[in-house]
Amino acid sequence: MHILASDARSSDVAIGEAVGLSSNAAARRRRLLEGHGVIERYTAQFDLDRLGFGILVLVQMELVSQSDDALDRFEAAIQKCSAVSKCWFVSGDVDFLALVHVPSLHDFDETYRQELSSLPNVARIRSSFVLRSVIDRPTALRVLESAGRP
Repeated sequence: MHILASDARSSDVAIGEAVGLSSNAAARRRRLLEGHGVIERYTAQFDLDRLGFGILVLVQMELVSQSDDALDRFEAAIQKCSAVSKCWFVSGDVDFLALVHVPSLHDFDETYRQELSSLPNVARIRSSFVLRSVIDRPTALRVLESAGRP
């Protein structure tokens, strides 16, 4: 799991060699993890800065109500916001935290005016611009390390 968390493109041969198994045994274990839903998907991680989406914004949104209808309407609407790559319903002072990638401050202004500010049931929006990344490790790798799993 550590090897796949670090490099999902690792071959069964390479995994087997690293952990002292045959490639067939490594493949069997990987398929078991996939079959049990432990491995959900394999993805590529892109350098968004090089692709022209170097502005990362954390957007906190507080709703006027947390009724089922208000939550459902908000969640359906934010899924249509093209600049939002992730959104979580959270506890604490705000209701939702969204991750927004845009090419420029001007583009964020447009996204804010045309998409975010018109989301239903939003009482307050606060935005924080990411200045630099301090830690950016695969989440699965961090979880495995804290659990003491090889």
